[in-house]
Amino acid sequence: MPKRPPSGGRFFIRGTIPDMKTAYLTAGFVLLASAALTAAIAAPKGKPVEGFPRYGMAVYSDLCVHPESGEYGGQRITLQRFAEVDTVIYEYTAGALSWPVVASDVNVDPRGKMMYFTVQLEDEDVRTISGKFSPDGEKLTLDGGYCDDQSMPMVLAKVKDFGAKMKACKACPASKAESPHPEYKHEPAPPSQG
Repeated sequence: MPKRPPSGGRFFIRGTIPDMKTAYLTAGFVLLASAALTAAIAAPKGKPVEGFPRYGMAVYSDLCVHPESGEYGGQRITLQRFAEVDTVIYEYTAGALSWPVVASDVNVDPRGKMMYFTVQLEDEDVRTISGKFSPDGEKLTLDGGYCDDQSMPMVLAKVKDFGAKMKACKACPASKAESPHPEYKHEPAPPSQG
């Protein structure tokens, strides 16, 4: 009669029949892995971030060159979003490109759809600049308009090629025709002599 192995009466030939503990562990691992894979495939895909993402950096600009004079026109806004704070560096033109101005009171909507900040420009009062991001975050439309015309919004495009040649500035359109009812200025009557 053959002797029983010291494993408590079970025959175990290495490589052919695993013991029960190993079989249960292997089956449990395979089951867990397949459940995780199924959940990952079936999970709904997140919507792409609209506006500007919570973390990152972007430069928005409408800088251009006046063909006649060679002077710069427009403005550039650099937005940096960190975990601790959001910062803005603002540059504008007044014939020549200004020194960068670090903005204060930077506020970006938690959804990344709009922002505003304040800047102290040279020899001017504090100015608040505000605008809205396009849904894809590729453009920043500032409140106000070019040439004092609200129908021409200030749209700054996201800079992608920092080595690209600047575009030529467009001239402001001719002022609109005089209104049919001219405005009269009220001038006080001269003081009476007497």
